[in-house]
Amino acid sequence: MIFRQLFDSVSGTYTYLIASRRGGEALIIDPVLEKVDRYLKLVEELDLKLVKAVDTHLHADHITGLGALRDRTHCVTVMGEQTLADVVSMRVAEGDRIAIEGLSLDVLYTPGHTDDSYSFLMEGRVFTGDTLLIRGTGRTDFQNGNPRQQYDSIFNKLLRLPDETLLYPAHDYKGDTVSTIGEERLFNPRLKVQSIDEYVDLMNNLNLPNPKMMDVAVPANIHVGLHQDLIALNGWALSATDAMAIRGRSDVAIVDLRERSEREKYGVIPGSLHAPYADLQENISAGGMLHELAAATGKRIVFYCAFGERSAMAVQAAQDAGLVTACHIQGGIDAWKKADGPIAH
Repeated sequence: MIFRQLFDSVSGTYTYLIASRRGGEALIIDPVLEKVDRYLKLVEELDLKLVKAVDTHLHADHITGLGALRDRTHCVTVMGEQTLADVVSMRVAEGDRIAIEGLSLDVLYTPGHTDDSYSFLMEGRVFTGDTLLIRGTGRTDFQNGNPRQQYDSIFNKLLRLPDETLLYPAHDYKGDTVSTIGEERLFNPRLKVQSIDEYVDLMNNLNLPNPKMMDVAVPANIHVGLHQDLIALNGWALSATDAMAIRGRSDVAIVDLRERSEREKYGVIPGSLHAPYADLQENISAGGMLHELAAATGKRIVFYCAFGERSAMAVQAAQDAGLVTACHIQGGIDAWKKADGPIAH
């Protein structure tokens, strides 16, 4: 397995690049905008294909690299379902898995630092974001933070992992790079409390200044979504209502780009085909399933995904591949449901 821990000294942020092998798929956790060139250079050197970029929560101390990585690699952006970010490609919840070739991350909802804080568990490692830090815990006094929720996240989820589980946080300001669950149980001073009320009192009286970047980073990280309006201006977008009107026509093929787990959890547009986003280039190239479907039958390909981000990228790629009638459902199945479109399970 390839595992790299990268550091941004300005914000004290750790970023993690993970892949199962050289030449394979990779994902990145908590990327920083200013370090995107560095990440992509390392991805190139290790002969990796970046397919997913994940944020543990909406950051207040740096601008995320999710949008820039998506724009430069066409990777899928991933955050928790509570996030205020306007658009991410995939939203996950407790019990879901984030999968790439050869490995997967189990999703744990660990609110408290923020209400959209998640941790990710993988092969004896846990990436805790700002929930549980090395000899500390994330502050709980902004972005709907809640010390009671954080206590529950730490004591009833993270500290129930095996003691030998390696702990990788999103931040450290002392130079520590890794700990274990067992170490934090023994030596983390904020975990020495005797009750939840004592922890709440401790966290409510830290009196810390706001992060220096907060007023800039939070609005920027909320507006990280791909601007689907640009796709619409090219005439490559349908509203959910317009898509409903053409569903079932013989000259239209509605194509679901989501992963199988998303389809099983959230349902599908009845009659749609499944062609996962990960296989897009193969499917739209000459000889590929979607290319042949459009060429042989003259069908118009109508892509959709969860929120329209993957499908917007797919439309651009399909147009570049010569599928000039391709379009997508703006806003994805989320917009479809809001317009009372039919759903099959």
